[in-house]
Amino acid sequence: MASAAPTASEYVIHHLTHFNTTGHAQEAVVDWSVINIDSMFWSLSLGLLTVFILWLAARRATSGVPGRFQGFVELMVEMVVDQAKGIVHSAESRKFVAPLALTVFIWIFLMNFMDLIPVDLLPRIWEGMVAAGGGDPAHAYMRVVPTADLNITLGMSCGVLLLCLYYNIKIKSFGGWVHELFTAPFGSHPVLWPFNFLMQIIEFVAKTVSHGMRLFGNLYAGELLFILIALLGGTATVFGFIGHLIAGTAWAIFHVLIIVLQAFIFMMLTLVYVGQAHESH
Repeated sequence: MASAAPTASEYVIHHLTHFNTTGHAQEAVVDWSVINIDSMFWSLSLGLLTVFILWLAARRATSGVPGRFQGFVELMVEMVVDQAKGIVHSAESRKFVAPLALTVFIWIFLMNFMDLIPVDLLPRIWEGMVAAGGGDPAHAYMRVVPTADLNITLGMSCGVLLLCLYYNIKIKSFGGWVHELFTAPFGSHPVLWPFNFLMQIIEFVAKTVSHGMRLFGNLYAGELLFILIALLGGTATVFGFIGHLIAGTAWAIFHVLIIVLQAFIFMMLTLVYVGQAHESH
C-alpha cells in the first residue's frame, strides 16, 4: 500500500532538515558538533566552480576586442577594484584583498542562486538515489542553499574576522594592535583599559555575528518562502496551481535582486572590515 502524502508541516520540516553526520533530523540552527554534509558539498562544489570560472576568464583573456564573457568578467573586476581602492588604501593589501573580494562575490552569488532551483528538483533526485541504494527516501534529507545554513555564513564571517586580525597585526605590529585594544576608543588612562578592551571585543564579535546573520537571514527567509509557494502548488486545485505559478514567478524575479544584493553586501562588508583593520584609532 502506498504511503500517505506528507502533511504541510512534514513537508516543510523535511525540506528544512539537513543531511548531516548524525543520520537524523537536526533541530538546532547552529550545532558545530555535527557536519551538515549537504551544505559542505554544495558550498565546496560551488567554490570550485567559482575558481574554475575565474581561471577560465584568465585563460581566455586577450588584448584585443573582448568577447561577452571576458567583457563581463572585466566589468566585475573593475567594479571590485574601484570599490577596494576607496576602502582599502594600502596598494600592497589590495593585491590580495581585491581578488578575494571578487571571489567572495561570485561564490556567494552562486550559493544564493541555488535558491532559484525548484525546491523539489534536487531533493527528489537525491531521494531516488537513496531509494536505488536500498535506503529510506523518507529520511533522504537534502538542502541545496548553503547560505541558508547559519553554520556556513558564520564560518565565512569568522574567516573575514581572522583576515582582519591578520591585517591588524601586519599593519600595526602585534604590540601596536594590543596597545590599540586597551587604549581605544576612550583613551589611554589605565582606568579605561578594561572598558576599551571590552568595547573592542564587543565590536569584533558584533561585526562577525551580524556579517553572517545578515546573509543567512535573507536566504533562509527566501528558501522558506519558496517552500511555502511549492506547497500552494500541491493543493491539487486549479486556483492553487495558478497561484503557485504567479507567486513563484513573482518571488523568483524579486529574489534575483536579493541574491545579487546580498552577495554584494557581504563582499562590501568584507572590504570595509579589512579596511578598518588598516586604520588606527
